[in-house]
Amino acid sequence: MHARRRTTLLAASLVLALGAGPLAAPAFASPAPRAPVCGTAPSHQALCEAIEGLPDKDATAALVRLGGTEGSWQGSSGVRDLASGRAADPDARFRAGSTTKVVTAAAVLRLAAEGEVDLDASIERYLPGLLGPEFEKPVTVRNLLNHTSGIQPGASWGDTFEEQYAHRYDTLTPRQVVKSAVAKGPAFTAGDEQQYLNINYTILGLLIEKVTGRSYACAATRLVLRPAGMRHTYFPGTDPRIRGPHHHGYQAVSQPDGTTRLVDVTEWNVADRWAAGDMISTTADLERLVTALFGGRIVPEPQLREMFTVPAGIEGAAYSAGLTRWEHQGTVYWLKSGTRPGYSTAIAATEDLSRTLVYSLSDTDAKDTTSNPVADRIREAALK
Repeated sequence: MHARRRTTLLAASLVLALGAGPLAAPAFASPAPRAPVCGTAPSHQALCEAIEGLPDKDATAALVRLGGTEGSWQGSSGVRDLASGRAADPDARFRAGSTTKVVTAAAVLRLAAEGEVDLDASIERYLPGLLGPEFEKPVTVRNLLNHTSGIQPGASWGDTFEEQYAHRYDTLTPRQVVKSAVAKGPAFTAGDEQQYLNINYTILGLLIEKVTGRSYACAATRLVLRPAGMRHTYFPGTDPRIRGPHHHGYQAVSQPDGTTRLVDVTEWNVADRWAAGDMISTTADLERLVTALFGGRIVPEPQLREMFTVPAGIEGAAYSAGLTRWEHQGTVYWLKSGTRPGYSTAIAATEDLSRTLVYSLSDTDAKDTTSNPVADRIREAALK
């Protein structure tokens, strides 16, 4: 699954910038860890133990849902927010990050099934003038879906938490991101390599809007959310808030005196992530998504096959349309992880839905590249 580099952040400029910001008390002094609320099945005791002891230095809350032919299980632990110390809400909303790509891929594939999109056609058929003359080989819709387009990353608010936090209320539009990416020219010829990048799905969001004549949010809701029964999921646009009951997200930041503080990063304008990663959801809705999708209730065959097909002839390729192929203890899972500051989410399932897993963490260092220990424990207990 998605790995993250868990480093300690220390910057005098950040400390000064956050002086008037929403800082929590010195890390982990309060509230005390809460006992997890777990399902009663004895066979899932290991999952309950996996989420004990929260909040801790790695996460302030965890929500887990396990499903499949062996039965279902739910568990939660930690707190909704550090200020109140209220117990984690199993139905809370959170930032779902790149699991948004599953919805975007499903929307494109459904449009393909309806004859509105040709996966082998150049993206230029639908978005004329998008790519410059440097892109000598056509970039197809399928290239975008499976991250073989060669298009480079677009503009962002910076590479560090410090830079990004300073712009958390600012708007960087998808079109600005795409324009800056195309201006760099291709990193490689389309189809020759695979490189996972948000830009592919940002462009697919533009495709969806052009073909449907609706906003991405409206089209994705009609094509995917509504058929899947995802009533508590939405796309926030430029609104930095999370509507309705939700968990707070925090980022651990080291201080000059050697202590650690948690910066509340719940409010954040993620318009630049858009169709690649701005969705707000719940674990129940993400479970509905994977079961409806893999069950063929949103995307029919043969288009659904794209979600279980990794491009051939590319060494190390692991990404399909919206998903990642992951083999664990002899079983192949199709998964998608997603992170935003303060939040880590993942969905995973076997193709036949014999086992499904959804979890969300209020992750205190979500954008690092080493795996969160709480997530490690959840996966080990759930997928054995």
